[in-house]
Amino acid sequence: MSKVVKATPTFAETMVSWQKTHGRNHLPWQNTQDPYRVWLSEIMLQQTQVTTVLGYYAKFLAHFPTVAELAAAPQDQVMGLWSGLGYYSRARNLHQCAQDVMTRFGGVFPQTAQELMTLPGIGRSTAAAVASFCFSERVAIMDGNVKRVLTRFWAYEADLSVSQNEKTLWEKAEAALPSRQLKTAMPRYSQALMDLGATLCLPRKPNCPSCPVRGECKAYALGSPEKFPVKTRKLKRSSEVLWLLLALNKKGEVWLEKRPATGIWASLYSLPVFESEEALKKALSFKELKKTRKLSEEPEWTLLPTFKHVLTHKDLHCHVMKVMLNQAPQTPAQGAWWAQNDWKVLGLPTPIRHLLSNSL
Repeated sequence: MSKVVKATPTFAETMVSWQKTHGRNHLPWQNTQDPYRVWLSEIMLQQTQVTTVLGYYAKFLAHFPTVAELAAAPQDQVMGLWSGLGYYSRARNLHQCAQDVMTRFGGVFPQTAQELMTLPGIGRSTAAAVASFCFSERVAIMDGNVKRVLTRFWAYEADLSVSQNEKTLWEKAEAALPSRQLKTAMPRYSQALMDLGATLCLPRKPNCPSCPVRGECKAYALGSPEKFPVKTRKLKRSSEVLWLLLALNKKGEVWLEKRPATGIWASLYSLPVFESEEALKKALSFKELKKTRKLSEEPEWTLLPTFKHVLTHKDLHCHVMKVMLNQAPQTPAQGAWWAQNDWKVLGLPTPIRHLLSNSL
């Protein structure tokens, strides 16, 4: 009688099995195949920690339970709810995407990654996540956690800053996808890659002893998992000096303007921004301002402490001039006076929100 030899599980099968018992299954956007909720979480999780996203995700769903309600909302309301989450182009694309789902697809998210990629703000990996989680499509995801897991598993040492090398990694990822029972395997496999990267296969000090695929992991065999992934091209940082006008009236209201649709803090409300102190003073003309030098009186304008705000590619060095005015400032952009209860719900850049909260 011949002995039956049990086949060795594939990488995908091992990952699916591990996710069932050891993966994350408690997050609010898991255990659902609602593409609206999965898409919302995927956009929020781009370059943002899970712990930060949890509160924003719940807040968005409370205000916009469906894609139709998000699409119908004013942009200012969407930006206000996003305020503090950063990378605000995500919020603008989120709103436009919801509107496109309504107008182009009748309020129903398309079911293939290829069609999802035609929507604003949805790239290849995000489209694959929605398609695999919600519709079990056999497509590969490739966020930062997944790149780390796969490059280490294969000891893939090609520089990912070179587009051809990243394309090759995508091809290898597609070849490793589950090939059976896709309806249940695809969502769990995609989640397994994310979970492994987020909980065990960490950038520094990976927990290799607990990894379900360490026996086949080539980076582990080499003893150097931290060396992967390889990406040599670094971001070129720059710096910029901004002058901010913190103008108040006698009611304690603050003057805010809506920023242009492109550039720093695009489409958010902000204090008026100037390139120099001279430009700020010229805009005000200082005709009605009376900076007294008497020690017994408070000056009507003053310079607040300079602060630095760090963006992805740029450091902003911000000078703030606080001024009391009897009339609206003559700045190039249109603005309005806002009371505290009103500006608190606006979409404000994080440093502007902190500045107002601590200076008024």
